[in-house]
Amino acid sequence: MFYIVLAFLWISTFLYVMMGGADFGAGIVEFFSRKRAKDRVGKIMYQAMGPIWEANHMWLILVIVILFVGFPDIYTTVATYLYIPLIALLFGIIARGTAFGFRHYDAIQDRMQTLYTKIYVYSCLITPLFLGIIAGSIVSGKIDTQPNNFMDAFIHPWFDFFPILVGFYTIAVFGFIASIFIIKETGENIEEKNYAIDKAKQMNIMCILLAGMVFIVARQNQIPLAEWLLGNPVSLTCVVLCSLSLIWLWYLLLKKQTYFLRIIAGSQITLLFTAITYSLYPVIVRIKNSDGLSLVASGNEKSINYLGTALLLGSIFIMPSFVYLVYGFSKKKFW
Repeated sequence: MFYIVLAFLWISTFLYVMMGGADFGAGIVEFFSRKRAKDRVGKIMYQAMGPIWEANHMWLILVIVILFVGFPDIYTTVATYLYIPLIALLFGIIARGTAFGFRHYDAIQDRMQTLYTKIYVYSCLITPLFLGIIAGSIVSGKIDTQPNNFMDAFIHPWFDFFPILVGFYTIAVFGFIASIFIIKETGENIEEKNYAIDKAKQMNIMCILLAGMVFIVARQNQIPLAEWLLGNPVSLTCVVLCSLSLIWLWYLLLKKQTYFLRIIAGSQITLLFTAITYSLYPVIVRIKNSDGLSLVASGNEKSINYLGTALLLGSIFIMPSFVYLVYGFSKKKFW
């Protein structure tokens, strides 16, 4: 039953990265778009994100529930020492969803639309930034469970160059996911298609540059990131395949061929996510002056058994509803 719970945890986290990444990436792409193109980009994004924006936070909630019930030590440690970036993350999620809804469904079109747009795009930047900061803090080994003061307990674990750089990398990755999504949504409009392809190129270059910076800063901070990713055959294979797929991706982008772009980009994110999670397992939270918190050691057998049963039964009802939701919204034309 432990591996069933672990599978749900992995899949839920991955789906939130993919779907939530595309969701928040929509605002990121809009933020980095030219002023005269922002309105059209926003409309395309609404159409592209329509099938998933309503339900993608279900995966985040599922991750939180699994950690809370099955791995309370990990949940408590992260929620305690990283509560400031967690609160910022939650505010960003709330602001993004609220602004998205009001900007689209507000019955009165007035100057408030400008405010909604600003809240929307800035929250789409803030949320992945702090999501990446939390991820970077978890693996950096800066969490101090025996702090001497407030700064050591609640500021130093996340307010550091490495976690912040991981946050900016997350912004670039989410923007890349969304930019690939919108290429298909441009339809037969050549100008919009070319603009979306150019945006995908820019976001991919940002991903590559920031990834290199993350590795450099990790080595400077004595975080063995390269050793984790290249030190086992599974992660190494994923990294190699992900790197090689960049050649195919750029070939299609340069030739302006949109077939398989979503598949390639999705495969890249899958390979990268697999490499990171496999290399970190089972110790997913690094603790200062400690061996860290392991998924294997943190779980209670009885809780895990009950949780696994609940997840299996719940998926019978949740997954068909989710598929129907995606299908229903994909048929809806927003503009």
